[in-house]
Amino acid sequence: MQQSHPRFSVLSGSSLSSAEHLSPTASSARFSLPSATSINTAIGTPKPGPRPNIYDRNLNKTRTSEVSASAFAFLFSEVVQYTQKRVSGINDLERRLNTLGYRAGTRVLELMVWRAESSSKAPKREIRFLPALMSIHTQVWRAVFGRPADAIEKSVENEDEYMIIDNDPPIERHISVPKDMNQLSCSSFTAGVVEAVLDGLGLPARVTAHHTPTQQFPLRTTILIKLDKSVLEREEILK
Repeated sequence: MQQSHPRFSVLSGSSLSSAEHLSPTASSARFSLPSATSINTAIGTPKPGPRPNIYDRNLNKTRTSEVSASAFAFLFSEVVQYTQKRVSGINDLERRLNTLGYRAGTRVLELMVWRAESSSKAPKREIRFLPALMSIHTQVWRAVFGRPADAIEKSVENEDEYMIIDNDPPIERHISVPKDMNQLSCSSFTAGVVEAVLDGLGLPARVTAHHTPTQQFPLRTTILIKLDKSVLEREEILK
């Protein structure tokens, strides 16, 4: 951050001598002005201190702070455009968005764990998958998007697959996908966030995003979670 320029005197040395010559005598109290110290004392203006550093803020006080939706949409659209120019296809673009989301997800989990430990006398760490999935559906979604997801579903065909449904993903609202890239799902970023949280909780899984539009919700997205075999084995032991 660029430091402010030091305070300069408005009058030069020569102009000061001229001003002293034109000013009234010292005995004339009618035209005398108080010194800078007297002015500050009379008005009571506090001495300006250093600007607060973002790293010195209390993380619990920013728990309910919100980010401008337009600023977030602009930033994410720029991320998508920047990434699109450096990939060879849709799969590569989704993979890179997933990687970016994974990096964000690790920080989201770290912040949420810190807040839970600092505000609770007996913080609890989820070791079972279903309570962890419910926490992602509500707490993680609320921390990232300001509201919980819409639904959780379990696959009837594969026991290792679960789905989080978001009828109106915030990151998809202001992105127009070209017709030749209609298979692209920018919610791959969200899938990366979910995958990072699950890995951090010791529940490894492969998470992908898929468009499942309906007439009522054209942006409806399904976050598909395919659990690692080790998670299913541990769930059987803990039953």
